[in-house]
Amino acid sequence: MFTESRAQDAAAVVLGAVAALSPIWVAHTDKAMWTLVVLGVLIAAAGLGHLAKMAGTTADYAMGVLGALLFISPWVMDFRGYSGASWTAWIVGALTVAVALAAMPAVSGRFHAVTHH
Repeated sequence: MFTESRAQDAAAVVLGAVAALSPIWVAHTDKAMWTLVVLGVLIAAAGLGHLAKMAGTTADYAMGVLGALLFISPWVMDFRGYSGASWTAWIVGALTVAVALAAMPAVSGRFHAVTHH
């Protein structure tokens, strides 16, 4: 069955693939290319590990950290002048953090908790 957490894991794989493949269609520097490729592959790998039930809850935290690193990478790696690479990093990074937060046990437990009055 395709549950919410599996949808979140699949979204992480897609987000990682978009980041890793984005240097094909956006202007970039060497730093930007390697940053997008490496962080994208790691994000996709964390999502695949979750889909395969090989990764535990630490993968959610790792995915959140990777998303945050991707978000700040245009400033840290100094490629903010390349708007395509920068916007890809900011959007994919923010979405990855959101997916990771939604998949964390404390948050997903609140979504599934039913309150009866």
